Amino acid sequence: MLAPKPNNQDQRLSTLDAYDILDTEAEPEFDDIVALASQICDVPVSLISLVDDDRQWFKSSIGFEPTQTPLDQSVCSHAILEDDILEINDMSKDERTKDNALHTDGPKVNFYAGANLVAPNGMPIGTLCVLDTQPRELTELQRLALRTLSRQVMTQLELRKKLRQEETLRQETDHRVKNSLQTISSILRMSARQVSDPVALDILGLVERRLHAVSSLHSELMSKDGAGKVNVTAYLDRVGQLMSELCPDNVHLTWNGVDLPIEASKASAVGMIVSEFTANSVKHAFPDNQNGRIDISLTQKKGAGWLLTCQDDGVGQDGAKTDTLTSTGLGEMLMSSAAAQLGGSLMQEAANSGMKLSITFPT
Repeated sequence: MLAPKPNNQDQRLSTLDAYDILDTEAEPEFDDIVALASQICDVPVSLISLVDDDRQWFKSSIGFEPTQTPLDQSVCSHAILEDDILEINDMSKDERTKDNALHTDGPKVNFYAGANLVAPNGMPIGTLCVLDTQPRELTELQRLALRTLSRQVMTQLELRKKLRQEETLRQETDHRVKNSLQTISSILRMSARQVSDPVALDILGLVERRLHAVSSLHSELMSKDGAGKVNVTAYLDRVGQLMSELCPDNVHLTWNGVDLPIEASKASAVGMIVSEFTANSVKHAFPDNQNGRIDISLTQKKGAGWLLTCQDDGVGQDGAKTDTLTSTGLGEMLMSSAAAQLGGSLMQEAANSGMKLSITFPT
C-alpha cells in the first residue's frame, strides 16, 4: 500500500535537500549506527532510510543489498506520518504492508520498526529502521535505543551540514580577501608609476612587499582549513615565488625550510624579514648587473627554537660586523620590529663576500 503524501511534503523535501545527503558515498559514522541498531534490536537488517519524493534511499544499511526502493515498497513512508516509532510486528496482518513487495517477494520481510529522523524544524526526513524475516516485538529498552540512535543520525547529519556551510563561508571569505589584496596591490602599482620621489617609491615598494607576505600567509592558512599554523616549507615556497618575481635576471633566489609547522604570527614576521632582505639585496648588493644569488633558510635548531638565515654574495661592506642594524631605512626598521615580534634579535654580518642576516627565535 502506497503511503499518502504528508501535508507538509514541500517543506519536508526542502529540509531533506538542505542536507545534501542523497546519493552520497558510505560514511563510517552512519555505518556504525546501523550496525549498533541491528545488534541491540537483535535483527539481521538495519537501515538509515531517507524518504524522497518518489523513492526511499538508504544512506547506510546492514543485511540489505538494494540502495533504494520505490515508495510503493517503502514502509518508512508510512512511518514518517507517525509521531513516534512505527512498529509492525507482523506485516501480513497490517493493511499498510501485507501487499508490500518486500514482504510478499524478495527478502520476505515480516517485521518492521522505524524511528523517525526529525530535523530541528520538526520535519521528518526518513527513519532509522530495523527489519526481520520473522514476526517479533521490540522490548522497551530496544525502542528506547532505536529512538536514541535515530537522534544520533540527525546529529551526524546536522554536523555534516554545518561543516559544509562553514567550508562554503570559508571559501567565500578567502575569495573576498584575495580580491581585496589584489585590488590594493594594483592600486599600489598604479600609484608607483605616477611617483618620482625615491623615498615615496621605497615606501610604496615596502607596502607592496608587506602585502605579498600577508597574501602568502593567507593563502597557506586557507590551504590548511584556517588552522593556526602553517607548514614552513610550503609557506617559504609561497613567499619565495613572490619575491623571485622581484629579482632581475642576474640574481638567483633560493629558499628552503623544514617540513614542520610554525605559528601563523611567527610566519608573518618571517615573511616580512625575508621579503625586506631580498628587496635590499636586489637594490644594493649587485651593482652594474653583477651576477649573484640570495639564499633563504628557515630551520629548527636541535635544542629548541628556529634559525632564520638570509644571505647574499653581493658586494658586502669590507669587514663590517654589528649586532644591531644601524641603518635608519624603513626596511631595516621593519625587519627589527619583526625580529622583536619573534622574540629574537637580528645579527647582520657584512663582508666582501656579501651580507648575511640571521635570527634565532624560540618556538
